[in-house]
Amino acid sequence: MRYNIWAYILVMAGVTYLVRMLPLALMRKRLENKFIRSFLFYVPYAVLTVMTVPAVFESTGSLASACAGFAVAMLLAYRGAQLLPVAIAACGTAFAVDWLLTLF
Repeated sequence: MRYNIWAYILVMAGVTYLVRMLPLALMRKRLENKFIRSFLFYVPYAVLTVMTVPAVFESTGSLASACAGFAVAMLLAYRGAQLLPVAIAACGTAFAVDWLLTLF
């Protein structure tokens, strides 16, 4: 049983290394295909969104406070606010709505 854990860890480390190393080893020249370049440009944004959005809705005590904080964050970000004020306003809104929900 103990050796299986180490085998899993080594396999995961190898796969992680190969995923990062192979594109660098196989692609020596600049990509000319515009579709592949645009796809690779947007991958980090898509991965970050997939990791962040579910955590936003599961991080508070209620779905209502999470939705309120998310709505405030989206509104401020759409209007061009900086990251820190957006994060502070979203957290404050989620906290206030959660606090109001506990009162009623």
